[in-house]
Amino acid sequence: MKVQVLYFAYCRDLMGREREWLTLDDSARVSDLLAKCLSEKPALEPLRRNLLVAVNQEYAQSDQLLADGDEVALFPPVSGGAVEVEALRDFYAVTHTPIDSAQVIQALKRPEDGAVVVFDGIVRNNSRGKRTRYVEYHGYEPMALKKIREIGERIKSMWDIDGVAITHRLGHLDIGESSVLIVVTSAHRKAAFDACHYAIDLLKKTVPIWKKECFEDGEMWIEGDVPVKACREH
Repeated sequence: MKVQVLYFAYCRDLMGREREWLTLDDSARVSDLLAKCLSEKPALEPLRRNLLVAVNQEYAQSDQLLADGDEVALFPPVSGGAVEVEALRDFYAVTHTPIDSAQVIQALKRPEDGAVVVFDGIVRNNSRGKRTRYVEYHGYEPMALKKIREIGERIKSMWDIDGVAITHRLGHLDIGESSVLIVVTSAHRKAAFDACHYAIDLLKKTVPIWKKECFEDGEMWIEGDVPVKACREH
């Protein structure tokens, strides 16, 4: 059978490509695919403990059976358009263009809402004692959008809230630009605060989006809040 393999973040850097089709035995499991990749690129071996695998946009364990035509993504733990928003209750997006925070907030507000809680993550000009020039966000877009939507649905089931908007930007971001926006509306502030806090924490743990920080003297992928690999030093 053949499966399509997608590589993200430093997995893509090490493999030297974004995707490929691999031929495997009909009874192959995720572990067999990993072994095949590692045999070609031993440099992946030290990272194997932290590698995540998704099959058809769902996280998978090493013993999961594969099927012909499956889409398999390999990536490290996640790092942490002009978006047109009408009057919607919920809005989820992954975009390559700047996020208009004010537009999203205005679209979610309703007369019955007594609170609007916003988390607006922006790119700062320093990190780990270095001056940041810009950052790049890379993502497994179909799965990222799916997981973002699942977060919104989860917080709506856990708290008495009205509207939810979650959007994350990908690509090159300059200092001061918004990377992720979460907006929660509700009749009362506590539910909105709690839901928004929970949403950003869960997003950072489960949505397959990675950050590369670009400094004056090099670049580095960020795994969660930890730098994992210097991509290039000047």
